[in-house]
Amino acid sequence: MAKTNINPSDLDFDGIKNKLKDYLQSKDEFADYDFEGSALSNVLDVLAYNTHINALTANMAINESFLETAQLRGSIVTHSHSLGYYPTSMTSSNATLNLVADLSGFVGDRPSTITLPSGFAFNTTVENVGYTFQTQQTYTATDDGSGSYVFVDGDGSSEIKAYEGAYKTKTFLVPSVSDLRHYIINDVSIDTETLIVRVYENANTDEYVVYTNIVDAVRITDESTFYVIRETPNGNFELQFTDGGNVGTAPAPGSKVEAIYISTNGPAPNGANAFVAADLLTVDGQNFSVSVTTQAAAGGGGDKEPISSIKFHAPIAYASQRRMVTAQDYHIQITSNYSFIEDVISWGGEDNIPIDYGKIYISIKYPENTSDDTKTETQDSIVQNLIEPLGTVSITAKFIEPIYTYMGITTSFDFNPSLSGITVQATGDRITSKVSEYFNNNLGQFEEEFRRSNLLTEIDEISPAVLSTKIDVTLNQRLTPILNFVKTYNIIFPVELAIPDDINSIITSTPFTFKDTTCTIRNKSLSNNLEIIDGNGDVVSDSIGTYEPTTGEVNLVDFSPQSIVGGGSFIKFLAIPAKQSSIKPLRNYLFVLDDDLNVSTGTVDYQKTRVSI
Repeated sequence: MAKTNINPSDLDFDGIKNKLKDYLQSKDEFADYDFEGSALSNVLDVLAYNTHINALTANMAINESFLETAQLRGSIVTHSHSLGYYPTSMTSSNATLNLVADLSGFVGDRPSTITLPSGFAFNTTVENVGYTFQTQQTYTATDDGSGSYVFVDGDGSSEIKAYEGAYKTKTFLVPSVSDLRHYIINDVSIDTETLIVRVYENANTDEYVVYTNIVDAVRITDESTFYVIRETPNGNFELQFTDGGNVGTAPAPGSKVEAIYISTNGPAPNGANAFVAADLLTVDGQNFSVSVTTQAAAGGGGDKEPISSIKFHAPIAYASQRRMVTAQDYHIQITSNYSFIEDVISWGGEDNIPIDYGKIYISIKYPENTSDDTKTETQDSIVQNLIEPLGTVSITAKFIEPIYTYMGITTSFDFNPSLSGITVQATGDRITSKVSEYFNNNLGQFEEEFRRSNLLTEIDEISPAVLSTKIDVTLNQRLTPILNFVKTYNIIFPVELAIPDDINSIITSTPFTFKDTTCTIRNKSLSNNLEIIDGNGDVVSDSIGTYEPTTGEVNLVDFSPQSIVGGGSFIKFLAIPAKQSSIKPLRNYLFVLDDDLNVSTGTVDYQKTRVSI
């Protein structure tokens, strides 16, 4: 038996070789053997290398066999498919436009109505890169009597949607075999939400049947026509149909399958707001220009669902089983079916404040620049396509807006210039940038928690000259008051607030004008009561409201500011949280950084000492 064993958890090359040498040296015949530079050392290299590679291969194979430990996207996507979850593809950015054609120069009798064809293109640029947007349906316009035609949709709305990307068509012929058929779409940038699948009886006919995505299925019969679109391990997509048995009908051998979709650039065109028609509009053989007014800038474009999101959502989707009963079911079904949404949270009425039984509350964070009309359309679609067919009749869904809570970060640090080649001011600038980076990477979504220790660790790693760091955290909510109007306001912080003391003001505000004087609000020393003070600290009003530390509520009674100092539209109400080390928002609150309150101050400390003997 060997006196020295190889630890299976120590499988790096050098560790394995050293263990082998230790084992051989424990034998009498190698007791005085010098392995370095010997031929046997080369043999040990080969053995250690072979063991190392085998260990890595086995470790990777086992890790990739489970959703939680897999690292490769292809493995994670495959595992999610086995749970009935299909990660979202890239999504196309879309803009809302108003389109008008001027036919006042039309030769002959002007038509009463004209048509804008599907696929009409518009050009735009974002950061000097050009992109093309297209319409997805046909629109009509009626002469207003002067030759001006405003295009509208079927509901009479003049807000026209244009989507970024190029329309592509992939055609397949169904082979004459009875096994399950797979059709590969070699395009990693497909937006699967725009996919249209048409099945023709043969290659020579113009008549077709439209198949729909099986994730939209509520009831499946033998005659149902569904398809499955899923990502393949190499990043492309596979179109698959049923076996023609218990889950609907499949295309017959000899049929032609046509897949039409948008190939998109994802989030890159988001923010585009200046569009020009790429083509002229042809009416009765005459060409006319189309003027474009941007109603809502482009938004909603996104990348493929990230690995972390797939790992989180796939098990929940499996538990949900295409039903909407619990609050978590609402979350996963909305997330799975509306990929352009940045984040969503839902909770039951029993967890709401105030309690509201029989309700499910839903709050959605949309991409920046999303228009109000798009938000309304999305909510209506969620109700019609998800909640009504999958939900419980006795439960009513209620949509509410996200509430942003702004965080102020005041960083104080000791700095030893002799350990760095940059100044204390430059280091302070790097710290404020690091704070911004931390918030961008870790906060801004529902239920994302602020952890001061994590931020301190990142700051300390900036430079060895940063000897120690302290962070003070404040929260602020923004109140937009009605000026010169007496009103009661209720401001809610999503965390417990510090109890009043005789040193710090737990509640403070930014300046406003009250009784022709520049004033602020603070709580009284050792009291929950709020007062208005002027710039000298003199009390202008000794009773303007109260705050409740345990609930985070700030109540202003009969508050009537005349104006807001600085010309802004809101007053910031700042509060010190009861616990600064770990702060987690509740329900529909999100934490974001207040850039104006991201401040870093350094103190020079050369760490000099004197020794007395």
